[in-house]
Amino acid sequence: MYTVKEVARITGLTEHAVRFYTDKGLVPSVQRNQNNFRMFDEESINWLHGIKCLKQSGMPVDVIKTYIDLCIEGDSTIPQRYTLMMEHKEDALAKLEEAKLHVAHLEEKTALYQDILENRSPDTTNPAHWDRIQHMHGDVFYSRSATR
Repeated sequence: MYTVKEVARITGLTEHAVRFYTDKGLVPSVQRNQNNFRMFDEESINWLHGIKCLKQSGMPVDVIKTYIDLCIEGDSTIPQRYTLMMEHKEDALAKLEEAKLHVAHLEEKTALYQDILENRSPDTTNPAHWDRIQHMHGDVFYSRSATR
C-alpha cells in the first residue's frame, strides 16, 4: 500500500491532484487506514495513470467520472465508452481548428509588428493612437453615429 506522497511520486501527479481525484470519486479502489489516511494499491495507481492520461487529453473531470463509472460497470459499457471517446475526440478536433485560426491571426499580427519594426508600416496596433489612423481603416473602427 502507498501513501498520497508515494503515489504522487509514482504517477507524476501532485499530492493535491491525487487528493482532488480521490475526493471526486475517480479512484474507486482507494482505501483508508485506521487514521483515515488514503492508501493506494496497484489498482489505484492504475486508475490514477488512466485519469492523468484522460486529463492530459483535455477531458473534463465530470466526463472522466462518467468514463470511470462505465468502466466499473464492465464490458457491457464498451459501446458507451467508445461513444464518449469519439465525442471527446470531436471536441478536441474542434478546439484544434479554433487554435489554428488563433495561430493564423497571430501570424498576421507578428508580420504587422515586423513591418512596424522595420519602418514599413505605421503602428496601427495601439488603441491609444487609433484616432490618428482612423482614416486608414474607417470600416473597422467604432463609430458613434452608427450606434445611435
